[in-house]
Amino acid sequence: MTAIVAGIGFRRGTSAGEIVALVENALDSAAVDRRALAVLATATALAETHAFVEAAKRLAVEPASVGVAALTAAEPAVRTRSERSLAAHGVGSVAEAAALGAAGLGSALLLERIASSGATCALASRPVGGKAP
Repeated sequence: MTAIVAGIGFRRGTSAGEIVALVENALDSAAVDRRALAVLATATALAETHAFVEAAKRLAVEPASVGVAALTAAEPAVRTRSERSLAAHGVGSVAEAAALGAAGLGSALLLERIASSGATCALASRPVGGKAP
């Protein structure tokens, strides 16, 4: 089974419940088996927030902090262009860049960013035998 990474972008104040619901919606939208989800990833600036840590715990997956270098390296493969995200984080989509950055070399975007009121989520597949950078 291919390992799936869910990348998350969110506003401070977004609840863990909203993040979890959005990830579950993304998995359903991409027709991905819930058991394939291995990692919940976000930008380092957001990785220690209570909502993100709690969402990873509720989803029973590894939380991953994706640094600026990895976000920037993933930028060429990001499909969504949000001016807000570009201004704040230097990438078109934090969710897409975080998913790709955490999934590592050879990863592929499975689901472009989807959004709820306070969060975004994208899915990437980690190559078979691949590990996070």
